[in-house]
Amino acid sequence: MAADTAVVLNPTRLVIAALIGLVILLVLIIKCKVQAMVAILIGALVIGLGAGMSFEDIISAVNDGIGNTLKGIALLVGLGSMFGAILEASGGAQTLAVTMVRWFGDKKAAWALGITGLVIAMPVFFDAGLIILIPLAFSLAKKTNRSSLFYAIPLLAGLAVGHAFIPPTPGPVLVSTMLNVELGWVIMVGIACGVVAMIVAGPVWGSICGKKYMIPVPQHVANQQDFDESKLPNFWTIVGIILIPLVLIILDSIAGVVDALEPVRPILGFLGEPFVALLIATIAAMLILGIKHGYKMDELEKIMTKSLEPTGLILLVTACGGVLRYMLQYSGLGDVIGNAVSSANLPIVVVAFIVAALVRICVGSSTVAMTMAAGIIAAMPEIASLSPLYLACTTAAIAGGATVCSHFNDSGFWLVKSLVGMDEKTTLKTWTIMETLVGGTGFVVALIISFFA
Repeated sequence: MAADTAVVLNPTRLVIAALIGLVILLVLIIKCKVQAMVAILIGALVIGLGAGMSFEDIISAVNDGIGNTLKGIALLVGLGSMFGAILEASGGAQTLAVTMVRWFGDKKAAWALGITGLVIAMPVFFDAGLIILIPLAFSLAKKTNRSSLFYAIPLLAGLAVGHAFIPPTPGPVLVSTMLNVELGWVIMVGIACGVVAMIVAGPVWGSICGKKYMIPVPQHVANQQDFDESKLPNFWTIVGIILIPLVLIILDSIAGVVDALEPVRPILGFLGEPFVALLIATIAAMLILGIKHGYKMDELEKIMTKSLEPTGLILLVTACGGVLRYMLQYSGLGDVIGNAVSSANLPIVVVAFIVAALVRICVGSSTVAMTMAAGIIAAMPEIASLSPLYLACTTAAIAGGATVCSHFNDSGFWLVKSLVGMDEKTTLKTWTIMETLVGGTGFVVALIISFFA
């Protein structure tokens, strides 16, 4: 029924309704400070009503958007949050950082912090990972008498990359669900994009910032004693547990295209189902990092329950993003956008990056930028005919666009400014450029890979 409605709606009216709805959405978030979930829902309804959709189709778009979106990510976000919380509480994040720095040495510690940040940000939220690991960056800066930025920027770049490009972090999981692409492909492309982006925006840009801006270690940190490394869990144990979901999901994707794995394809398909893979990793973390390290079950239960508190907002914003996607799709606007893109001869990967970047600059929230961009791109009819590799590149392009140009309307901007101890001008010249390098570099790599899809 929604498809029939899309045929009779006027294309000009569709475009005008979409523009009005998106403008209202942005004004509600930026000027009126309305909560993102409410703003997205209002914007979606305005688009549906303005486009002339029937009340029945509008309600269907809302219900389908919420149901189809949440069924793909709800378990992943919840399990990922609990997995990350156990990793954080056990000291696993510090283990990775300390061991990597020891291996690389003080002279190349910036590389160690970048790699650590990338790995940690996959199961742990960006804010939590930064708060956990920033003391190590300060410790190295104090030890070497260098600017804090020499070590903080690589750490921030790694965290930004892991947070934006590589599942099971919520952003790429959301986009891959809306574009209907297997997570295995998203992980492989995300790693390729992320590694290059981390190098450019981390050690390379961090070295430039460290030499140009002398940011001393905050006084309250300079007087702190170093933490006791002997109480941290084993490095290879942490690495093994983190790799469990990634390896299982990737093996499932590989099994789908490698004939030799035909006999074990059903088993790998089950174990590589994202929620199963994450559940296995979470159970392993509970037993090895929790029980084995002295935590009682009631203590673990509190840690895991506490970790679920921020996921409610993430899921609701994401669900409303699904509503926006289905409203655009059921109204027929996806066909209009698709025709416009075809006539402009722009690759969908490029369009995805531009849309996400524009929303990111206007709204500030990378989650909202990913949600809106994924909704618009997913509504385009061409998406159904694209290969999994190309869709994974499109997912990475959206992630890149949603990362660039962090400024005053982004909470991450103020968190970094406060923790590192910079003024606004210096934060713009360091952190904002770093985020733009992360997003831009990741997009360029995704674009190059898409040529082979």
